[in-house]
Formats: sequence, structure tokens, C-alpha cells
Amino acid sequence: MVTMDNYAFNIVKKLSFNRVAGTAEEKKAASIIQEEIEKLGGQSELLPFDMDYYKCNHCSAKALEKDLDVVCFGRSGNINRDLKFLYLDAVNDITTRHYKDLSDTCVLLNSFNKKVYQKLLALHAGAFMVISGKWYYGNDEEDLVPRKLRGNLEALGRIPGFVIRAKDALYLLQNDCETIHLEMDTEDLTLTSQDVLSVIEGTEYPEESIMILGHYDSVPVGTGAWDNATGSATLLDMYRHFLKNPPKRTLRFVWCGAEEQGLLGSKKYVEVNEELLPQIKFVFNFDMNGAVFGPNLSFVTGNKDLENYYDALCKEYGYYTEVRVGVQSSDSAYFAKHGIPALGIGRGNRQIASFHTRYDVIDLLSPREMQKNLDFSRFCIERVANSAVMPIPTGFGEEMQKKVDEIFFYKE
Repeated sequence: MVTMDNYAFNIVKKLSFNRVAGTAEEKKAASIIQEEIEKLGGQSELLPFDMDYYKCNHCSAKALEKDLDVVCFGRSGNINRDLKFLYLDAVNDITTRHYKDLSDTCVLLNSFNKKVYQKLLALHAGAFMVISGKWYYGNDEEDLVPRKLRGNLEALGRIPGFVIRAKDALYLLQNDCETIHLEMDTEDLTLTSQDVLSVIEGTEYPEESIMILGHYDSVPVGTGAWDNATGSATLLDMYRHFLKNPPKRTLRFVWCGAEEQGLLGSKKYVEVNEELLPQIKFVFNFDMNGAVFGPNLSFVTGNKDLENYYDALCKEYGYYTEVRVGVQSSDSAYFAKHGIPALGIGRGNRQIASFHTRYDVIDLLSPREMQKNLDFSRFCIERVANSAVMPIPTGFGEEMQKKVDEIFFYKE
């Protein structure tokens, strides 16, 4: 029997608007969170930070006498020229063995990551395009979302980049495209985002801290109801409970800004609180829960003892969840970099519902399922925060450390 309390779901409704990092809308969302904290009787502060961004003045591509549906890869450079056209379905030593210099070529890619970009730089590629969406989707079915070259890649060098709709990419390949005309005019900008911080002091072991994380920014399309107004609301619900029922250990709540721009809010928090890291013993991260369609999803970042401990908690409570072991691509990652174990608790079926699209709206969420996620999350935090001895040590074994190193090869 689920006892319904719509507090968190009502917060989701309040936060279900576009909240791109660095905008007035993100700032508005931060203010809503701070106002709720004050209403609950708590106090908060902002941790502002600068972030690299861009303004796109013009972006276009034309080939085979057709204007293509493209958007820019921000901070990747500007271009106005004709280039040869080459499709590489993979970018590695085998597929590129015949190419030494691609400075006169635009390379079409299935996917994009640091290894791919390093290879493009080594080949002096003139430009690149990344395919987005399904081949049968047009503008009526799916938005084409601009991307930004992350700072770690920008530091390696710039190659003008575009995102192209899969439907148009298919047209180019089916018609044996050989040349393409690309134009992009962008300006570099520096914007300000912010984390919202609040602390509930521990009653017995205040020197030991547990992080409670969730990002509140969104991508440029949709309302970000699932990703991640639900996580932000979860934090407020947990805050409301523990403010009335202080735990033995200190809880540090961080509503992270600019997660969608590369986990920038959690990265900043870790950077400015380096002296605090030895006191942080565990992290709970909430990124997307409360969906109508299951299953429940959990991300375990830690050794086998954390897997076993979490399995026992699930059995004690009677909570079924699919468990993925590794580093969640969310705000807990920067704490994992410092050997701090984490649990990510969420819910959703990405085969049925979608995020980072116009379809991330409150219609796909369920107050009842969200309440179930909240109740179990509260149970887990209470167990860890009130244990006589921390049940899971910090630090990772070789297997988990490899996963941490791998993800930070891409992120850093």
C-alpha cells in the first residue's frame, strides 16, 4: 500500500519548463528550489560558476542541390567552404588507414567521442558531421538539438562540426554525395550557472558527510520533467524529511547546475571543496525517476561489498530494480573520481519514453511510481546515514577503478 504525498510531484510541475544552463530560466529554477528550502525552514546558498558557451548566428549545409537539415556543434570553429564528403561508419586505424590528410574533407560520423575526435585531429579533418535521430524522422517527429564541443576536446583543437538529421544523411549516402558546402558562424560566450547548496548537520557523526545530488538544468528541447525535474523534486522531498528527522551523519544537498553541459556543477563543487572530500563517505544521486513505465533502475558505483549491501537493502524493503554496475554518467561521477562510492536511484524505460527530446513532459510521469521511488530512496539514505559504522568503505578495487578511469578518459 502506497501512502500518497504529492509534494514532490507538485515540485515537478513547478519545474517543468525549459531550464538550459546559463539562462534566466535556469536561474528561475534555482530560485524556486531556494524558495522551497526556505519554506521548509532551511537555509541555502548559491555556488556560481562560469561556463563556456556560444551563440550561433548562422549554420547551413548544402549538397546535391539540397539544403540539408543541420545544426551547429558549438565552439568547434567557423567555416564557409566546399569540401569533399566522406562517410566513416567507424573511426579507427583500420578504417582510416588509406587517409593521411583530410583537410579538404567533411567526415560523416555515426557517433562522436574523444577517441574519434583525436583521430579526426590527427587526420586534419576539414569538418565533421554527426548523425542524429532515426532515418524516418523529420522535423515534425523530432527536434534536431545543437551540441557543444566540450572544453577538454576544444583544448585539443577545433574542427568545425555539425549535427545532421539521419534522414538527410541517408539521402547523401544513397545518392553518392561527393562534395558538400558548409557554412557556420558562431561566437564564443561565457555564461554563469550555479549550484544550490544546503546542509543538514549530523547529530552524532557530523564530521562524516553523505552527498545527496540531482541536477536541475535541462536540454534546449522539452520541459525536462523527467530529466531532471524529478530528481530535483526528490532532493526537496528528502530535505523536507531529514530536516524534521536529522540523521546521525551530515547530509549535504547539491542541486547541480549545468549537468547537461558536461557535469559542470558537480565538477565545480568538487573543485572548491577539495578539503571536504575526505569527510564525504557516500553519494546518492537522483537523475530521472517517477516514470509510468518501468523498470526501476539503479546505478552502483563501488566494489562488490556495495553490490551486496544494496542487494540486501532491496530485499529487506521489497524493492525490485535493475542494477547496473559502473560509473553513472551523471553528477556522482566527479565524486567517483575521488574514490567515493555512489548509488543512483531512478526509474524509466528509454525504449518507450524519451528524454532530451520534445517528448520529455510530465505526461509520462506517475505520482504513484514517484512516491514508491521516494519511499525507497528515503529508506536507503536512512540506513546509510544512521548506521553505527559506515557500511561501505571509500576507495575502489581494480575493476571499478578501471571503469572510473575509462569514463574520465572521455570526460577529461
